[in-house]
Amino acid sequence: MQIEDYEFGRIVIDGQVYTDDIIIIGDTIYSNWWRKKGHELQSEDISRIIEAEPGVLVVGNGYYGRMTVRESAREAVERIGCELIVKKTGDATQTYNELDDKDDVAAAFHLSC
Repeated sequence: MQIEDYEFGRIVIDGQVYTDDIIIIGDTIYSNWWRKKGHELQSEDISRIIEAEPGVLVVGNGYYGRMTVRESAREAVERIGCELIVKKTGDATQTYNELDDKDDVAAAFHLSC
């Protein structure tokens, strides 16, 4: 799976355009991802990812980096032995593309703010 383009509020993955926040687990994309509190990432917001137990989680915290990752989310990721990478979404999409073994990678991308 390859991210072809990202701009504020829009991401293109393998030719498909998404305009809502998304989660990627392996080769599955879950669109229209919502968080309990809009600009805070909490453990319950990534429960689907935690259940999948990836080796790496790439979080795009928004175009301007305004989404914060709460300690509960960090602890949940740490408990499963997953590496957490948090960057502004533009940088996070590049990091995701650079990772080789996508089967062991999950991503959560906030597309705006």
